[in-house]
Amino acid sequence: MPIIYQKKIAVLQDNVSIEEAEGLLEWLIKYPKNRLNLANCNHLHTANLQVMMAVKPAISAWPKNTNLRAWLESALKNT
Repeated sequence: MPIIYQKKIAVLQDNVSIEEAEGLLEWLIKYPKNRLNLANCNHLHTANLQVMMAVKPAISAWPKNTNLRAWLESALKNT
């Protein structure tokens, strides 16, 4: 399961595909103050990035994967 939804945080792990984008958007709209933990995310489909850019959620942990982290930080910190 690429996204585990907890009470106040969603944990994105492994490969988060396009199929998860709609559920992520719904969760972030329903719980706008909740955070995302990306520490164990290895790949993120751009549909999920678009969701994050639109909703601008708080990030509790950036990916351990340095390339993915650099890509996401540059995209999300400038929105």
